[in-house]
Amino acid sequence: MRKILCPRGGRLGLSVVPKLILLLVCILAPVLTGCSPTAPGEQEQQQTVELKLAHFFPATHPAETELVQPWAKAVEEATGGQVKITSYPGQTLLKADATYDGVVNGVADVGLSCFAYTRGRFPVLEAFELPGVTYENSKVASKVAWEGIKQLNPEEIQDTKLMMVLTTGPGDLFTKDPVRTLGDLEGLTVRATGLSAKTLEALGATPVAMPQSEAYEALSKGVVRGNMGPVEVLKGWKNAEVTDYVTRTPFLYNTLFFITMNIDQWNSLPTDVQQAIEKVNDEIFTEVAMGLWDKQNEVALQWAVDETGIELIDLPDGEASSWIELVEPIQDDFVAKMDEKGLNGREILDTVKQLADQYNQEY
Repeated sequence: MRKILCPRGGRLGLSVVPKLILLLVCILAPVLTGCSPTAPGEQEQQQTVELKLAHFFPATHPAETELVQPWAKAVEEATGGQVKITSYPGQTLLKADATYDGVVNGVADVGLSCFAYTRGRFPVLEAFELPGVTYENSKVASKVAWEGIKQLNPEEIQDTKLMMVLTTGPGDLFTKDPVRTLGDLEGLTVRATGLSAKTLEALGATPVAMPQSEAYEALSKGVVRGNMGPVEVLKGWKNAEVTDYVTRTPFLYNTLFFITMNIDQWNSLPTDVQQAIEKVNDEIFTEVAMGLWDKQNEVALQWAVDETGIELIDLPDGEASSWIELVEPIQDDFVAKMDEKGLNGREILDTVKQLADQYNQEY
């Protein structure tokens, strides 16, 4: 092989020359192009963290269009693009009842669902759905739940990073027959599930378990004579077409939703990014989440009255007190169960009631 003399008189193999040229290019390129080498860790800092958010609401539901999407956009802007959230609505990533554990296990990075869909998994948080506690609207109920959870800080939610909670607020009775007294409720078949079914049973009604999606047909065929839920179902599920009366019962019903993040994913974020996200959480909760169901309920109720002529029934104070008295044993059962777990059930319940009194006055 022909040899090339090096400056010191030695010889270099011809195969070494391309390597030297490549080395010179690597050294000179930043100088020639006006660029400088990437500082250690700089590339890592500029990478975007992409998070998958799972929830069960349809893509057209306000929970997606008015809450999830604005929240995701605000998080991306507040973190300078370091955190990007992609939503997977309609149970396309996780089923509603598997969302929380799916976040824990990392199937989704963030999840939105109901605590009650895995009843027994969140015993302390059941306090915010107990009957006998009056919530004037979803703002009140959401504020009570979020402030109460911060105060109680229950062990059952420490396996994720809770972003915020929100609620439907009070639910009412939608019936074919007028319900003005407990006597009218006696033996009445009403669609209800979970704690709502237990509540109606205590009042003398006959709860019939079925999903909300089946209520319209069951009411139209007379399988049940009533339904219980947030007012939004009057329009969203067209219950106003198959019922004639709404009995206002702000002390019987409340459903608690969560938005929560995988704890390892949260802990992996820089402190300044975490702080930016928490600031967004506070703003979105106050401006959007806590009153989200009020907007839906107001629109649905107005539609039901104007378009179907449904009649609204408000229980007199004395009558409402009689209903509350009958469901109070459900509260006592809750306290006893908490005490069995070594928790102060009475303190938990009192926290909820005190906050409800406070925010009913404010909102």
